[in-house]
Formats: sequence, structure tokens, C-alpha cells
Amino acid sequence: MADQQQTAVPAAEHLPEDGLKNGESSATETEATGGGGKAAKAKKKKKNKAAAGGQQSEVSAEAARGTDSAVFSTATTAAGGQEQAPSGSAVSALPGAGQLPSQDMLMNVIEQLKLSSLKPAKTPEEALNKSFKFWSTQPVPRMDEKIAVNEPIEADKAISEIRAEPYTLPEGFTWDTMNLEDPLQLKELYTLLNENYVEDDDAMFRFDYQPNFLKWALQPPGWRAEWHCGVRVVKSGRLVGFISAIPGTLNVHKKTQKMVEINFLCVHKKLRSKRLAPVLIREITRRVNLTGIFQAVYTAGVVLPKPVSSCRYWHRSLNPKKLVEVKFSHLSRNMTMQRTIKLYKLPDVPKTAGFRKIRESDLKATHRLLERYLAGFNLTPMFDEDEFRHWFSPQDGIIDCFVVEDPATGEITDMVSYYTLPSTVMHHAVHKCVKAAYSFYNVSTKTPWLDLINDALISARNLNFDVFNALDLMENRKFLVPLKFGIGDGNLQYYLYNWRCPSMQPEDVGLILL
Repeated sequence: MADQQQTAVPAAEHLPEDGLKNGESSATETEATGGGGKAAKAKKKKKNKAAAGGQQSEVSAEAARGTDSAVFSTATTAAGGQEQAPSGSAVSALPGAGQLPSQDMLMNVIEQLKLSSLKPAKTPEEALNKSFKFWSTQPVPRMDEKIAVNEPIEADKAISEIRAEPYTLPEGFTWDTMNLEDPLQLKELYTLLNENYVEDDDAMFRFDYQPNFLKWALQPPGWRAEWHCGVRVVKSGRLVGFISAIPGTLNVHKKTQKMVEINFLCVHKKLRSKRLAPVLIREITRRVNLTGIFQAVYTAGVVLPKPVSSCRYWHRSLNPKKLVEVKFSHLSRNMTMQRTIKLYKLPDVPKTAGFRKIRESDLKATHRLLERYLAGFNLTPMFDEDEFRHWFSPQDGIIDCFVVEDPATGEITDMVSYYTLPSTVMHHAVHKCVKAAYSFYNVSTKTPWLDLINDALISARNLNFDVFNALDLMENRKFLVPLKFGIGDGNLQYYLYNWRCPSMQPEDVGLILL
């Protein structure tokens, strides 16, 4: 997700300088370290997906290691910031039979092998062959570990054992706790993310988190101002780095655990060499640890030790003509534009009787509906009534939620929800934005899945969305292929920090991270 490459340096790990956004793309390259409580929210957007990406910095194990471990949920980075190895294998650089290799040739081979070793693992098989020097110091399971228990890896620390002072930043930078109630500071954060956060490999699309979306994502019930952690330049006061945490309660294989999700790790592009990312991670971990939280959930597009599950993003075109024009997707072989438009055409209005936008009076009943539904999965959030109200009350351009009310009884029988995350189109004369809907939480008890989600697609199309994205978790596989979703090109890994439990299939996961 980098639009510029950085020179690769020997490193123990790839810590992201940007792109911590949760659950966003099918192939997200972000790293998260946990210890105190996108992204993921880091993820990698290909052309057939919503934009995601960002540069990754590489830091030595010494730079990344601290007395307090760091925890964050990435939301998504893609295409790390390191140089990519040249195409072809290292062997292809060797001279032919009977020729002696020159020193330049040997150095080229060594460099290719070095760069190859720095590339993040995309599959469990690749991860088994990597040396995770940083992650080996963290309370996370080993890649080859067989797990039959469901429990913390390390005991909680006493507050007296946690560092009291903020971590030291490089000279010329200072910490700043962001005040998101101040419109000017919120605009500063928006600008930092808009100009430096995740984008796709080809620098064609970049996430465009709107200010009101950021407030919604970063200020759920229980939010703490000190968890909105910024870095500024001392002389100018300019915001050049950010990382955040939000609290939550999770059910993990029927055990309830307080955790934290870290998101929106971002460092200004011109400062990637300053190694600010590991300091940001350690500092947010310290702040979270001070509140007594020592577990976290996070997502990433790369394979780290050790995923608890691996899911895939799928994408349903709502405005295929526009998506093809901006090269977000392409015409299939032997398909014309007119045939493609016809293929993805939807009815004008939802067909399910009682399908409507959720109302304030529906919240309690819909909360109970979702609570009962999520009880059937192994990794789920546990929303109280205030949290449910926050996450599911409709807000234009942020979150939409619809229910089905039984016309005969007035009972709420089904629900669908999706959040809004547009992407800026970087280089197009006409189109400047791709408006993407991301499936959030859906429940079907009476309306068949195909009818319910088809009505959700119609509602999104009528709200001028261009594409509808969904992960293959919970029961989503029941509708993905029949409703003409196309599979994405990468996996989204789910991780738990300082917690070990048996792995689970996507259909066992009932958690969506922003």
C-alpha cells in the first residue's frame, strides 16, 4: 500500500508506519503488536477491492522491543514500504555453464536473497520458514504451536510494574494527546490519514476516512482521550504521527475478556526513516496497560505468529461502469460493458415486506436479536445497550442499519448493517471517489439470506454506493456466490495478543473490526 518505496534495511520485523485499519481488505499488510489491549484496520487493496495500503517501515528487533509490549488491531496496510526483489529467481542471475560469476553478479544474488527474506509472509507455509525475531519476544503463540487451551499467555502486570513516563521520541518531536472534540485537531487527523494512510500497490486508490467517521470509530462508549496518541514536530506543531485504541469486550470460545483494538497507526511519508512506528506502538501499549488491559484483537493481511483465523474479502459491484472506468475492476473475458451492467442490475426497491431503516424504538429488540445470534460463534464482541446504540444507530455517510419488522406481529426478525468507507481515486479526470459499503453485522431468522442481503444491496445502490464488500465469516458464504460477489485476492488474518486458543474457521468468527 505504498506509493513510494523505501530502501530495505536488515530488520527483524516489518512494523507498519501506516495502515492500521481493521478488517478492510482481502490482502492487508500490517503488523500489530500487542501487550496493552483498521488493522488493520491494516489491509491491502487491489484494483478489484476498496483501496487500502500504505508504506511499511522496517525496524530492528532492538528498536521494536520494549519493557512493555505493544498491542494494536490493524486495520490494513498493503505493499510494504521495502524495496521489492527483482522479478525472477536469484538463480536466474547466475552466469551460464562454464562461466565464472563476477563480483557484481554475486552481490546481486546476495541482495536478491536478502530482499526476499524481508518480504512479509502471505501464507502459513511462508511464515513457517520465516524468523520472527520481534514476535518471538511477544506473548503470542508460535507458528508451529499446537493449542488445546483457551487462556492468557502471560499474567496481568501490576500497575507499579508499568512504565510511568512516556517513551522517548527522536529529537525534534513531541507527544500530543489529540482532542477530537476540537474541529481543527480532527481536521488535522483527517489530513494526516488522507495524505499518508493506506493505498493500493499501484497508488490508484487511498482510503478517505471522513472526520465524522473518525469520531464514530474512535469515540465509542468507554473511549479515552489519552488513547488518541499523536506526534507533532516541535518547531512547527505539525501532526506527523498517530495511533489509537478503543476498548471492547470479547467472547473467545465462551470466555469473556476485556481487550483493546489499536487502529490508525500512521506516520507521515517523509518521516518513515525516523522509526516512529515502534515508539508509537510502545507508547499506546503503555497507556493501555495503565488501565489494566493486557489482551488485544487485531487483523492483518500478512501472516504473523499465529492467526486464530483467516478470512477473505468478497466484492459485489453496484456501479460496474464506474468501477471499470477507474480500473477498480475489469471487464471479464467475452463481456461487454452493457452485458456487465445487465449482469449486476438490481431491482429498484427492496422486496421484503417490513424491510426498513432501524428506528430508536427498535434498538433494544435488535440488540437482543444480535446478541442471540452471535452466541453461536467462537469469537464475537459483547455489546451492551449503549455500545449497540453507538455502533448501529444510522448516521449518513458513516453507518446504515436496516431491520425487517414482521407485518403481522411487529416483531423484529432480521437485520442488516454496513458502514461507509470511500476511497479517493488518485488519477482520474472524471471520478474522484469510489464509495464502498462494508458489511457489518447481519442476522437472518425469518427472511432467507439471499432475500435479506439482496435487499441490503438494493438499499446500498439507492444510497449511491459503488461497491459492497463482505468477509466470508459468520454465515456470509450462504449468499456470496449466489448474489454475484467476486472473491478478493488476499486473506485477512485474525489475531489475539497475549491469548492462546484453538484456531477457528471463518464461519466460526463473528467479529468485524473497522
